[in-house]
Order: sequence, then C-alpha cells, then structure tokens
Amino acid sequence: MASFKIIVDGKSAHAASPQAGVDALLPAANILIALQTIIARNVHPLKSGVISFGSFQGGKPGGAFVGSSELRGLARWFEPEVRDTMARRIVDISEGIASSYGATATVTFRNLYPVVVNSPAETALAVEVARSVMGEDAVDPDHSQLMGSEDFAFMLDQRPGNIALLGNGSTAGLHDPNYDFNDAAIHYGINYWARLVETALPLESS
Repeated sequence: MASFKIIVDGKSAHAASPQAGVDALLPAANILIALQTIIARNVHPLKSGVISFGSFQGGKPGGAFVGSSELRGLARWFEPEVRDTMARRIVDISEGIASSYGATATVTFRNLYPVVVNSPAETALAVEVARSVMGEDAVDPDHSQLMGSEDFAFMLDQRPGNIALLGNGSTAGLHDPNYDFNDAAIHYGINYWARLVETALPLESS
C-alpha cells in the first residue's frame, strides 16, 4: 500500500473576475475523478488495484477563487508492476489535467506496506490447529485475497509465517460505525493461540 498527496496550485482571484485567476478546485476535482480510470484503463483486467481518496481540501466559503487545493489518498495492489503503473499514471494524469486548466500539480507517492504473503508450511500448520480448535466446517483455508494493509507484511518479508483472520459473526465490517466486537470470539482466539504454541513448540519430555 502507498499513500499519495497531490497539491494543485492555481491563482487566487475574485469570483466576479474569473479571467484574473486559476481556480485550483476545478482541476483538483477533475483529477479525483480521472484517477479512477487508472484501474479500468491502465491495469490488466486480470490484475487488481484500488485507488481511494480520503481527503479533499481547499478554500473556504466566500467570493474568491481558491489558489491551492490538496488531495490525499491510498493506492493498493498485489503485483509490483501494478504499483508502478499506478504511481506513474497518478503523476501523469494529475500534471496533465492541472496544466490543461493553467494550474500545476505536485504529486508525492510514498510506499507504506508490502503485500502480505503467507508461506505454505506455516499456513498448513495454522489451518490444522484452527480446525482442531473450531472444527473442520468453521475454517476456510482458501480465503480470497484482501487489499487491507498489515504491519505483519514486514515480518513475512524476512521470515516464513502466516497471518490468519478470526471471524466476528454477522456484525458490520471494520471501520463501519456500527461495528460491534463479538466477545464470544475471544474464547476461540485464546484457544487457537495456545494450541498453536503447543503444537509448534511442544515441551520436551524429561
């Protein structure tokens, strides 16, 4: 996952004299929309990527054109070539659109997290232990890929391992204001971790 920031600089002017300025909000709004075409038109249809915006700031209520505006967002991918395509096209599209309005765009693209890749042997052990704790039908060993970012990816870059997901029932998803942690999951989580340690690091017989 990577974060990106786009600063669009125009020229402030009174709204009654649009010819005297360059409204930085208009190119920024078009950049926000246009960047959504990267996945649809620049990435192979069988590969995945996500570009999302979390912030659009600029100006204040009044009678003046905005001189500068700022967009912030996140880019997610599985394959490095998709990351490279998104990084390049975010710059190309932002600068091109800004220029067409007489403005300029400055893009900062910052890599944050690598992709999480579970190793086969450790994953097989995790599945075996989870089934012993929760039963065969309660464990999904072939969960589909997720775009969520995870610190543990740095560990898996250096050592083989596995990250597993513990179900939370039918509550709303993470980041939803209606999310409700299921206390019943605590019992299964504790049992899983204890059994995992006992299986992977058994006590030596005396």
